Amino acid sequence: MTNRPDLPPEIARRRTFAIISHPDAGKTTLTEKFLLYGGAIQMAGQVRAKGEARRTRSDFMQMEKDRGISVSASAMSFDFEKFRFNLVDTPGHSDFSEDTYRTLTAVDAAVMVIDGAKGVESQTQKLFEVCRLRDLPILTFCNKMDRESRDTFEIIDEIQENLAIDVTPAAWPIGVGREFIGTYDILRDRLELMDRADRNKVAKSIAIEGLDDPKLAEHVPEHLLEKFLEEIEMAKELLPTLDHEAVLNGSMTPIWFGSAINSFGVKELMDGIGTYGPEPQVQTAQPREIAPEEKKVAGFVFKVQANMDPKHRDRVAFLRLASGHFERGMKLTHVRSKKQMAITNPVLFLAADRELAEEAWAGDIIGIPNHGQLRIGDTLTEGEAIRVTGIPSFAPELLQTCRAGDPMKAKHLEKALMQFAEEGAAKVFKPTFGSGFIVGVVGALQFEVLASRIEMEYGLPVRFEPSQFTSARWVHGNKDAVEKFAAANKQHIAEDNDGDAVFLTRLQWDIDRVGRDYPDVTLSATKEMMV
Repeated sequence: MTNRPDLPPEIARRRTFAIISHPDAGKTTLTEKFLLYGGAIQMAGQVRAKGEARRTRSDFMQMEKDRGISVSASAMSFDFEKFRFNLVDTPGHSDFSEDTYRTLTAVDAAVMVIDGAKGVESQTQKLFEVCRLRDLPILTFCNKMDRESRDTFEIIDEIQENLAIDVTPAAWPIGVGREFIGTYDILRDRLELMDRADRNKVAKSIAIEGLDDPKLAEHVPEHLLEKFLEEIEMAKELLPTLDHEAVLNGSMTPIWFGSAINSFGVKELMDGIGTYGPEPQVQTAQPREIAPEEKKVAGFVFKVQANMDPKHRDRVAFLRLASGHFERGMKLTHVRSKKQMAITNPVLFLAADRELAEEAWAGDIIGIPNHGQLRIGDTLTEGEAIRVTGIPSFAPELLQTCRAGDPMKAKHLEKALMQFAEEGAAKVFKPTFGSGFIVGVVGALQFEVLASRIEMEYGLPVRFEPSQFTSARWVHGNKDAVEKFAAANKQHIAEDNDGDAVFLTRLQWDIDRVGRDYPDVTLSATKEMMV
């Protein structure tokens, strides 16, 4: 769509992106440094530091703080130079991948973080495939260059082969591991030198007039300089040059090198996101697409987080604005229920700190506190009935029954589980036969998180027990066919929290049998998150 009008300046300066990576590649540390450069925090916390200093700003759940991992996506907004960054930090742990998949529907680009010693890991590959489905532009940051890392060409080859995407270097590392002294910024012809003594110090930048500038030799030891010049010549011969159009359509990724923990290479990456990252994009929806420059406000909920503040039983819906200029106090139509909602206290996130959002523009992510009206996949508009599409819900891979430690509190348990189901943290099924609930998740760690949250947030000790079922499928078909099918398979049927019929199975054979015996009923492993 090249003939689209220019975006209003406020919208054009927005960059909304997610950070994706394998666990431990240094994603949360990178997020911290982004905030540090954006002036949002004075001193970056460290995931591994001691005591109070290690409270990283983007992990707010008790469990995240205890384990030093991120288990739920968090959003942050901050200004950097002339840009407004909306950054969504996603959990890298594969047990929480569904949260990450949904988050990727709400951003315009992704920053892929790769560990210099390990290259492309399995989770990176999975997340990359989701970006590929949506043709998201991807910018790559190769982290931990100050540790023993692999050969630069090897890392680039691996990305090209495993992910089938062209890679172009935006910077080139000088030295590796202990000898890593900095990078050469190819795009701006500058030498960036790392300061190992002070981790929160901005790197020293030296302007260079081309590669034969004698200034290079003053700052780079001879043996490193020789190797660097040889590598950069090869890189220019072998690797494609940066093509902005190819970056925007997702077929090429520029790569920066650095060390997030030493605050190195981060600023160049941020400049790159500003310069090469996409402006807010058109959003797919039914019956028509939503363009960011439209005057009327529209947005969709991609995440619901309950009890972000345990003192108030609050639920915050994360809303990505797809168009328009939102102002506090606006009345928006909730498309699913056709009711109007006055949005009086929307919040902007700065990790766990939040402030009232007086206004927001297309591309921004705001939080709307609510008491359960808003669910994942909901669209809010100024009256028009548009539904944003493409937010998936996946069939769970692990099922367990959940019982309250105190049988008298079964009602409270139902309330807690329903809340988590609406938040998208788990699937909750109520079997037609027998009592109790069956809880389905993607990864085993989620059961631990659920149990600890139900206990902390509701004061309810619960236990999860193995269930006889191993997978769940949504049942689709016309009403009569579904009812006939349900009547014949009562002990396998349950309802999810939306009241839709679900077929619980023990074996793949059960699923095949349904396909054979009930041709007018289909079983599906995904469901669109909207009603």
